[in-house]
Amino acid sequence: MNFIIENWYLILLALVSGGMLLAPVLMGGGAGGLTAANAVQLINREKAVVIDVCAPEEYAAGHVGGAKNVPLAQLEERLPSVVKNKAVPLVMVCARGVRAQRAVAVAKKLGYDNAQALSGGLAAWREANLPVEKG
Repeated sequence: MNFIIENWYLILLALVSGGMLLAPVLMGGGAGGLTAANAVQLINREKAVVIDVCAPEEYAAGHVGGAKNVPLAQLEERLPSVVKNKAVPLVMVCARGVRAQRAVAVAKKLGYDNAQALSGGLAAWREANLPVEKG
């Protein structure tokens, strides 16, 4: 108990820094991703391929039109067979954007340098009133 009283400022600093690290995750996927509008431009202008990294059940409940479902756990094995051209831009999508950020790291490790995550995920896509397919 004495340690806590004497070092309250260290504990406060740890809590504040932890909160700052969690803020991007709680706000929908963090920085560095594409907005829904930018994703649409990338899809239309540069023929980007949309990869949905959700589980098959989530994908069936709703996904970006034309998206290919490759669950995050299978991404490293299946992505090279789904998208053979590594120069094609990839838009990674999940429900909120967190898994999509991890998928970008996996894709870049595999040599897909034009991979980007949809910031905010499918929720941001729906919020922008963009079409969602089911099934």
